[in-house]
Amino acid sequence: MPRSAPSAAPLCLVTGASGYIGGRLVPELLDAGYRVRCLARHPEKLRDFPWADRVETVRGDVTVAESLRDAFDGVDVAYYLVHSMGSTSRFEDADRRAARAFAAEAGSAAVRRIVYLGGLTPRGVPEDELSPHLRSRTEVGRVFLDSGVPTTVLRAAVVIGSGSASFEMLRYLTERLPVMVTPSWVGTRVQPIAVRDVLRYLVGSAGMPADVNRAFDVGGPDVLTYRDMMTRYAEVGGLRKRLIVPVPVLTPRLSSHWIGLVTPVPASLARPLTESLRHEVVCAERDITAHVPDGPGRPIGFDEALRLALRRVREARVTTRWSTASPPGAPSDPLPTDPDWAGGSLYTDERSRTVDASPEALWRVIEGVGGENGWYSFPLAWAVRGWADRLAGGVGLRRGRRDRQRLRVGDALDFWRVEAIDRGRLLRLRAEMRLPGLAWLEMSVDRDARGRTTYRQRALFHPRGLAGQAYWWGVTPFHAVVFGGMARNIARTAETERKGPAGPAGAAEAADVAPRRG
Repeated sequence: MPRSAPSAAPLCLVTGASGYIGGRLVPELLDAGYRVRCLARHPEKLRDFPWADRVETVRGDVTVAESLRDAFDGVDVAYYLVHSMGSTSRFEDADRRAARAFAAEAGSAAVRRIVYLGGLTPRGVPEDELSPHLRSRTEVGRVFLDSGVPTTVLRAAVVIGSGSASFEMLRYLTERLPVMVTPSWVGTRVQPIAVRDVLRYLVGSAGMPADVNRAFDVGGPDVLTYRDMMTRYAEVGGLRKRLIVPVPVLTPRLSSHWIGLVTPVPASLARPLTESLRHEVVCAERDITAHVPDGPGRPIGFDEALRLALRRVREARVTTRWSTASPPGAPSDPLPTDPDWAGGSLYTDERSRTVDASPEALWRVIEGVGGENGWYSFPLAWAVRGWADRLAGGVGLRRGRRDRQRLRVGDALDFWRVEAIDRGRLLRLRAEMRLPGLAWLEMSVDRDARGRTTYRQRALFHPRGLAGQAYWWGVTPFHAVVFGGMARNIARTAETERKGPAGPAGAAEAADVAPRRG
């Protein structure tokens, strides 16, 4: 493939730019002087990132080779930050095919280097004894190293940073359980690494010489057991000393369900994290420093990494979160905006209310739904639905929000995913709880014929089979309470915020609305 005209600044292609690491790597590359092109299945998910207007975005899918060709034109360095988190053997096949397609296109385009972030492999453990996810990470790295394109594979264990799945798991286990009956893997030694050091090594890898084609172990300065990490988290977080009692009967599968109930991390994601802790994962070498030297205070120690992460959480400056890496519905899923509804039956529950407030005030309430603000109706019903989803292996309500005030396409929002935002006008959420069908919730701001602010709300459900039909008609009697109350209380909250606590209805309205939030 012909390359674009040379430029003073090398061009980096970043896959997974909407994910936890990718969303933080892009601005680091830009600040280091690189040009950046992002490959995304859904480019609209990148629209609201603060760096969106500084990068080029192309639509493509790493599993479809044909969609990669234009993305590689003129690329110097290609970052592969895509991982499957499936629960069946199919994800290993998908990872393998995607890596091979990516490597082949990189070779055809004469890309100077591939950079891949994988998992730290335990020493002396046969590959067939590794967890399926760690085994897949190892295989992907090998595909790139054997591709003929000079490759840097960075192998990291537990990544500590605000919003990382490992940090969230550690945080909630320690904060919520002063006494913990824990699985035996809490005694396994691991070498955690601060996300800032991961990003530093990723950026530095772009400048490695052409004769470097190898994997590097990367980690922080501390080697700890998971028990040590929980103890030190309690100290850094100002908590009382935790009592930790390990027992041998909790398998990774049971552990993942336990973590799913206690923390926001669902069992489907907790399982590969816990499986990776069955074996000791400690760096065998520090050769990365020959190419990316450690400056003063680097790598960052575990306690300092915790302090930095907690500070960002408390200041609401979590730029990316583990949940942003989970994709929305498959691209083949129909949308509720399809003109002739490609999916068959579509049940709807529609509500509207005139609101004595400005469109801007109403939009602020809409964009603030979920998380700590709740869902403005029948809190017990939302809580029960969240717990039922957790028990069924779903995500439940505990994912919360990335940001307390602003949403962007692709954000996880409790057990919903932000599918579309027309800021100031429309918010569409796609359900990610366990359902016998597809579901959406739309909230919008409008004006009626007299120019009055109007709140419109639409719940949509596309049933799957008889179970889907039974589900819709089974929950329909509760719609008046759940969806009707939601519309009423969102409108009242917007009016209350307009009038303020000292207004004629401020205190009374606030008292009426507050108990209704879920």
